[in-house]
Amino acid sequence: LNKTSRNSKLVTGFLEDALRREFPEAISSIYMGKGDYNMVVFVDTENGLFQFSTSSKNIFSTSIFGFVAWMIGTSLLLFLVAALFLRIQVRSIAELARVAEDFGKGIDNKDFKPYGSIEVRRAGIAFIKMKERIQRQISERTQMLAGVSHDLRTPLTGIIGNSSLFLESQNDLSSTEQRTIMTNIYEDSNWLLNMVENLLSVTRVDTSTVRLSKNDTVLEELIDAVLVKFHKHYPDTEVHVEIPEEFVSIPMDAMLISQVLMNLLENAVFHAKGMKNLWLRVEVKGLWAYFYVEDDGCGIPKERLRTLFTGTLPSEGGADSGKHGMGIGLSVCAAIIKAHGGEIKAESRPGEGTTIRFWLETEEVDTEETEDEQ
Repeated sequence: LNKTSRNSKLVTGFLEDALRREFPEAISSIYMGKGDYNMVVFVDTENGLFQFSTSSKNIFSTSIFGFVAWMIGTSLLLFLVAALFLRIQVRSIAELARVAEDFGKGIDNKDFKPYGSIEVRRAGIAFIKMKERIQRQISERTQMLAGVSHDLRTPLTGIIGNSSLFLESQNDLSSTEQRTIMTNIYEDSNWLLNMVENLLSVTRVDTSTVRLSKNDTVLEELIDAVLVKFHKHYPDTEVHVEIPEEFVSIPMDAMLISQVLMNLLENAVFHAKGMKNLWLRVEVKGLWAYFYVEDDGCGIPKERLRTLFTGTLPSEGGADSGKHGMGIGLSVCAAIIKAHGGEIKAESRPGEGTTIRFWLETEEVDTEETEDEQ
């Protein structure tokens, strides 16, 4: 037998305390051995020395140690799982932050794939969509600038050439030739002025932050104002007009919609080679007013129709091979119609003519009421 240490409170402490309470004047000792009765307790009293033998299993329970060990093990396991989870989340957030920072520096990480928790993946997907929208907008602006440079270069070259010819050979030119040169300079200058107005409209009608000055506009008055302005610049071109006989009022920014119609009519004059007839029609169907500008000219090639409203450089040949390009004007038209909540489309058959149509709502719809109805 081996005597247990009195400092081993976890093993025999409570038993020793109990013996002292029961036998305050006796001397008690606890010994541990082997076998079934491995615990021996000696109590020395006035009446003699008493020995008690029993199994330690009857006195001590090992389940408490198992429970403690299970709690510690479980806590460690949960801690490791939590640490691993946090590491994954932090890594995914750090990766998203790195990709966003690289994009700000002009580096496009095309292989980036969001991972991590649902929230982090949502943030990553939202970032990818935002990046694509920004890249698309930059691409469209770059194409528009390319179209602007192309459209500005041609009339500027004409103005410089005609003015140089006039200055160098003024005395040798007849009055008719001088008038022709000045007319060319005047037309090119007017085209440049229209181009500048279009560019100003681009800065005004920009993304969803645009604020239109919408007012109820009488359709007949709008068409009359457009025709007066058009015939002032192109007196030899007749426009066939078809509008509803009933009174029609449309909420719009009248100045911008007038510019759209003017651009569409001018494009027909400049680019519809062989045109004999030009129509401006308006139809009202339900809550929408449909505007049509039609010609019977040379038409637009099918491949050009796909990028007609993007402001890209015109392709060679067909309706775009004229003196002035149409890209910037039509891209402005598309931006204005989109800002009004409408759409613009083009249909054309080479050799048969072109139809460009857009539509606007004839009534202002309250957004909150519409959502409640839906």
